[in-house]
Amino acid sequence: MEHGILLLNPIAHAFTEATEKVLEPLRAAHPGWAAFLTDTNHYIQVVYMWFYMIVLILLAILAVRSLKMVPGRLQNFLEVVIGGLKNLLIDTMGEHGMKFFPLIATLAIFILTANLGGIIPSMYSPTANMCTNAAMAIVVFLLTHIVGVSIHGPKYFKHFLGPVWWMAPIMLPIELIGHLARPLSLTMRLFGNIAGEDLVLVVLLLLVPFLVPLPMLGLMIFTSVLQAFVFSLLAMMYISGAMEEAH
Repeated sequence: MEHGILLLNPIAHAFTEATEKVLEPLRAAHPGWAAFLTDTNHYIQVVYMWFYMIVLILLAILAVRSLKMVPGRLQNFLEVVIGGLKNLLIDTMGEHGMKFFPLIATLAIFILTANLGGIIPSMYSPTANMCTNAAMAIVVFLLTHIVGVSIHGPKYFKHFLGPVWWMAPIMLPIELIGHLARPLSLTMRLFGNIAGEDLVLVVLLLLVPFLVPLPMLGLMIFTSVLQAFVFSLLAMMYISGAMEEAH
């Protein structure tokens, strides 16, 4: 899929060409499964994902190295963001959920940065690609059940069977479908909102390139913040639910 003129397109194309040279012998030897597993159509999304990750890492290093008793603008902004995420996590999961704060904060800040980055002309949001969203959703899904098993042991699986034994044949498929739908809903919700707003913005810019898209930009900023909040909140609720006793 073509994404138009993007700032990091030269890097993505160079990376794709270099990778194709390495993968070509593998595809020739195994034309079936290798061609499926070595698809390079999503490399633009990978390049931008790493770009935003590097920006956030450099920003964090810069902020940590310049900590002051009287915070400057950058430190004050980051303290507000981190403090808000910490309060949200404590309100949702309690104090015992603080051990998951690094994961939740990383997801929230990365998703927000990637969402907002796609609003900038010639930039691309990796969260408008299902692969990025599916990777984050699968991490949350696996961690949820790892935490449940580590805390409750085999008893964790009792809540899949319902409150009484004779309801197990009915409750088991319902619970399995519900849990398997979680990563799908996390993936599709984020993808649909971000990809949809990017498409609407492009259409508006083509039709009316001046004042009309400005209200849409405000709505896109609101949606970007909201989707980062929703993804993080649902991740906290899923993990918190796994930490509770089976019922």
